[in-house]
Amino acid sequence: MSYLKGRKVFVTGADGFIGSHLVEALVASGANVRALVYYNSWNAKGWLADIPADILSSVEIVTGDVRDPTRMRELVRGRDYVFHLASLIAIPYSYEAPDSYIATNVGGTLNILQACRENDALTRLVHVSTSEVYGTAQQVPIPESHPLVGQSPYSASKIGADKMAESFHLSFGLPVVTARPFNTFGPRQTARAVIPTIAAQLLSGANELRLGALTPTRDFNYAGDTAAGMIALGGCAAAEGQVVNIGSGEEWSIEQTARLLMEITGQNVPIRCEEERLRPEKSEVNRLLADTKLIAELTGWTRQTSFRDGLAHTADWIGRNLQHFDPSRYQR
Repeated sequence: MSYLKGRKVFVTGADGFIGSHLVEALVASGANVRALVYYNSWNAKGWLADIPADILSSVEIVTGDVRDPTRMRELVRGRDYVFHLASLIAIPYSYEAPDSYIATNVGGTLNILQACRENDALTRLVHVSTSEVYGTAQQVPIPESHPLVGQSPYSASKIGADKMAESFHLSFGLPVVTARPFNTFGPRQTARAVIPTIAAQLLSGANELRLGALTPTRDFNYAGDTAAGMIALGGCAAAEGQVVNIGSGEEWSIEQTARLLMEITGQNVPIRCEEERLRPEKSEVNRLLADTKLIAELTGWTRQTSFRDGLAHTADWIGRNLQHFDPSRYQR
């Protein structure tokens, strides 16, 4: 029986790509899920709208903003488990609007931490980080002890958020674990990420593939596996106070990924590197590869979906949802 069966769970960032997959997995685990959607006047549910109606009907969808401390205290109160995913994530936009990243990623995380500290019902908070905080790998695979390097305003804001979570554990004994996923991909990811960018161009019949740098490598992990890793950490008391990687333990370059998607889609076209898609030279993270020994030791979690199978599932979903993508322009 899942440790979550009948337990009250709160998810921030539930309307996002990974958040929607986590909500789906939590419902399947028997949890009573309250899902936070960023307030908008259209009453849009984000990617939660892509979840089958029979699953979504059991979810309590609430609106709000993690930058609002009063609202967060109200929504966290009485919840047994909190999964904190809400953040601004696009790296290119962080070069243009760093203040927004500090307000949401650091300030918003502080509000969640304060709310959880005041919540007597809390069993565990899973704070979600990112592998971008490591910068370019100084050793591979990357262990949790790897130095933190703020190579973009986005990664710097996430380092700040992670350190706030650490401080609340050390200062107040808050039962928080920091989950550090590597490059999650899958259905519902937008074209701000490289795999949907590649797949959308190929599936829309482009006669060339327009990308940024081709040599950087990433540890790509399928969304369902990332969600399962977060749930595994939520149920692991031994993980409290720790930072734990979630990744595949495999490394693929952007060019290798593009070639594999060409095979899967049957579209073989030349690749053109566009300058506007390049990060500033000292901001590019050239290599990411997760050391996943700790999560395996703590929880027994391992990834279940191969990279090729995950790409095939993703390409199939993008092919059925091309209306969400505009391959003609670079999405920041």
